[in-house]
Amino acid sequence: MALVRGISGDEIAALETGWTLALCAPDAATTPAEAEALTGWLPAPVPGTVAQALRAAGRWSLGQPGDLHDQDAWYRLRFAATGPQTLRLEGLATLAEVFLDGEPVLVSHSMFLCHEVDFTGTGRHALAIRFKALNPALASAKGPRPRWRPMMITPGSLRLIRTTPLGHMPGWSPPVATVGPWRAITCTTRRAPLRVAALSLLPRLDGQTGILDADIRFDRAVATPVELACAGAGIALDRIAPDRFAGRLVLDGIAPWWPHTHGEPALHAAAIRAGETTIDLGRVGFRRLELDRGGDGTGFGLIVNGQPVFCRGASWMPPDPVALGSGDPLPLLALARDAGMNMLRISGTTAPASQVFHDACDALGILVWQDLPFANFDYPAADPAFAGLVEAEACQLLDRLQASPSAAIVCGGSEIAQQAVMLGLTPAQTANPLFDDLFPRLTAEHAGQAIYLPHTPWGGPLPFAANQGVTHYFGVGAYCRPIEDVRRAQVRFASECLAFANVPSPARLRASTVRDPNDIDWKAGVPRDAGAGWDFEDTRDHYVGLLSGLDPAALRIDDPERYLALGRAAPAEVMEAVFAEWRRPGSSCAGGLVWFLNDLAPGAGWGVIDAAGEPKSTYFALKRAFRPVHVGLTDEGLNGFGIHLVNETTDTRDLTLVLACYGETPHPLVKTETALTLAPRSATSLSSDALIGRFFDITHAYRFGPPAHDATVARLVDPDGAVVAEAVHVLPGRAAAPRDIGLQAQVEMRDGGAALRVSTDRFARFVTIDDDHFEAGDQGFCLTPGESRLIPLTAKTAKPVPRGRIQALNGHSVAYGDVS
Repeated sequence: MALVRGISGDEIAALETGWTLALCAPDAATTPAEAEALTGWLPAPVPGTVAQALRAAGRWSLGQPGDLHDQDAWYRLRFAATGPQTLRLEGLATLAEVFLDGEPVLVSHSMFLCHEVDFTGTGRHALAIRFKALNPALASAKGPRPRWRPMMITPGSLRLIRTTPLGHMPGWSPPVATVGPWRAITCTTRRAPLRVAALSLLPRLDGQTGILDADIRFDRAVATPVELACAGAGIALDRIAPDRFAGRLVLDGIAPWWPHTHGEPALHAAAIRAGETTIDLGRVGFRRLELDRGGDGTGFGLIVNGQPVFCRGASWMPPDPVALGSGDPLPLLALARDAGMNMLRISGTTAPASQVFHDACDALGILVWQDLPFANFDYPAADPAFAGLVEAEACQLLDRLQASPSAAIVCGGSEIAQQAVMLGLTPAQTANPLFDDLFPRLTAEHAGQAIYLPHTPWGGPLPFAANQGVTHYFGVGAYCRPIEDVRRAQVRFASECLAFANVPSPARLRASTVRDPNDIDWKAGVPRDAGAGWDFEDTRDHYVGLLSGLDPAALRIDDPERYLALGRAAPAEVMEAVFAEWRRPGSSCAGGLVWFLNDLAPGAGWGVIDAAGEPKSTYFALKRAFRPVHVGLTDEGLNGFGIHLVNETTDTRDLTLVLACYGETPHPLVKTETALTLAPRSATSLSSDALIGRFFDITHAYRFGPPAHDATVARLVDPDGAVVAEAVHVLPGRAAAPRDIGLQAQVEMRDGGAALRVSTDRFARFVTIDDDHFEAGDQGFCLTPGESRLIPLTAKTAKPVPRGRIQALNGHSVAYGDVS
C-alpha cells in the first residue's frame, strides 16, 4: 500500500521518551514479569539501539563494544492511551517479542519489517519488548547447503536471519551490534471515521502533462463522494465497489520533477478526501524514467523526462551506525547536493534508509538507487517461510517508494552473482528465483516507476564485466590500474568505484586519538577486503607514488605529515581524472557512484566525508568533477589534451575557455582564450593542439627533453570573470616538491562571516586550509600565478577566531590569522 502520511481526526503520538532497557543472559527473563526483576535498567532512546543507550551512559565505545549479540535486551515503557489505538513498530532488530500489558501481541523475525497492533486503550498501559540474543540463533540456524561461501560477511548463517550485515564485516564496518527498536514506535488514536485498507498512487509524466492514478480501498463502505486532489486541481474518483474508489487526475502543464543537476525537483501536495475526512498523501513529483541500453543493447543509462542524465554520486552509509535508524540524514544530504551529486545508492550491505531520507531526496532532486537488503550470500529461496518473510519486507519497502520521484533503481542485492562466479560457479548456476522472479514482479506491482535489475554488478558474460551493464569498477583504485584503464575498460555504469583510504583533514586528525600513520592503531581505521594481502591505504599509496614520483613507504616514516598531504591529494586528483574521462562526449559511461559518501567510523575510511560529517579533500574534488557546467581534461598522448565541455542546464552559457600551461616561473608558457557558447543540454570536445595552433608538447608525450611545464589549467570563465568550471592536469612527478611560490592568505570579514583571501605568485598545486575552528568552503584547489581567490569559512565552534595555516603541495606552509 502506498504511503499514507495521516488521516484527519487521527492523532499520532511518537513513543520516544520514558523508555528504559536492561540486559540479561539469553532466556534469563522470558516474560515482562521476569524482566521486572532485572537490575541495571537505564534510559533508552527510541528509535535507537542498545549500543546507543550504553554509549550515552558511558558504557560503550568503538574501542570496547563488547558483544551485545550474546545477550537478551528488554525495553519497557508505560504510556497513556484511551479508545481505539494502533501501535506501530517500524523496525525491531532483530528477533523480537512484543508484550502489551503483560500479554504477547507480536513476534518479529526481521529487522526490516514494520508491524501494527490494534488495541483499545483504557488508560495507562505497559509496553515491553524482548530482543533475543542473536548469536545463539546464528549458531543454531539451519538451512539448505549454500552453493558458495563468501568471506566478507561472517558468520555464514547470517544468510538465514533477516538482519543487517553491518557489524559483521571485519575490515569493512565497525563492530556495532544493531539491537533494539531501531526505527520509530508510534501510537495512533483512531478518531477518524475510516481507515485505508489499500492504496495505489502512481504519478507519471506524459510530455508536459502530469498523470496521477489513484486506487483506494477503505475498511468499510463509504457513502460520500471521494475526491483526489493535487497541485490545485481535483477530480471525483469512480466508485468501483462500496469501499473502493479509483480514477485518474490529469494535470496539463505541470511542473515536472528533475534531478537537481538538470532542473527543479518540483513537488506537489496530494490528498484524497472522503466527505469531511482528508487522507494526506504527502508530496508527489511527475517525471518519466527510461532505461537506455545503448546502440549495442548492453549499456545502462537513465533518461529522465526525455533527457539522458549522467548519474554521479556515492553509496550512502548511515550517518551514525550506532543510531542506525535515527541518525539525521539531512546534513549529509545537503553536502551531497552541494557537491553536484544527483544519485545516492543504498547498498544491500547496510539497511534501508529512513523516510526522512527519501523525502529529502525527493525535495533535493537526488535520485536513489535502492538495493534490497541482500548481499553476497546464497539465500534459501526454496524455504517457504524465508521467501514469505522477504516478500513482506520487499512489499513494505517498495510501497514506501511507490510515489517517490527520486526512487529510480530497485536492485535485488549487492555482489551476489559476483561472489558466486568469483568462487567458481558459472553465471547460470547463480540463478535465484528471489532475484530473478519474485522481486522483479513485486517491483512492477508496487513501485512500477522504478527500474529493476537483479544484482549489482550485472549484465555481462560475467556479472562483473566492466563493459556491459552495471559494474563495480575498481580498475583504477583497488586493482592499481593506470588512468588509461578507465577508457580501456569501457565502463557503462559503475554502481561502485574509486575506493581509497581517504585521509581526513589535519584538524580532524588532531582531534582524534590516532593521528600518526605510523601508530600501531592507525590501520584499525583503514578498510580492507577479507582475505586480501593489501588494504585500501596500499591502493592510495600506489597512486601517491605515480603522481609524485616519491616512495610513499619511505615518506611515511621520514615525513608523516608530507605523506598524509600527498595521501589527501592523490585520490582527489585521480577521481577528477576518472570523471573527466567518463563525462566526455563519446564516453561509454552513463554514471559512476563512488564507494562510500561518508565514513562509518573515525580514520582513513572510504568516505569522502569523515565520520564527524566534515568533507575530505576528495569531496571537493568530486564537487569540481560533478558540476552541471563542466570542463574536463583527458590525456590523449601524441594528440595533446582533449578538452571536454558539458552544459547540463537549460540555459545557454556564453563563456570564455582559458587554457594555460605553467612551470616554475610566474608566466604561462602557453595561454589561449577562446570565446564560446555552450547550448543547453550540450557537450562538445576540443583539442588543445587546435586551440594552441602550434607545436607544444603539452602532455609530454614526445619527450624530446625535460618537460617545459608542470601543469595545464583549463577554465570556463563567465562574462564577469568568475570561474564557472576548471580542470587541472599536473605531469607525473612535477609540482610535488615544496618551494617558495609566494603563497599568501589574509582573513577577511564579509557580511558578518569570515573568509580567507588566498593568493600566489607562482602556480600552486592542491592548496589546503587547516583551521581547528573553521571549515573551508574549498580544499585541494589550484591557483594560477597572480591569482587571488576568496574561500568562505564556516565556524565549527562558538565565537571562533580564524587562525590556521595554508599549504600547497608544491609550496611551504603559511600561517594566517592571529598567530601569537
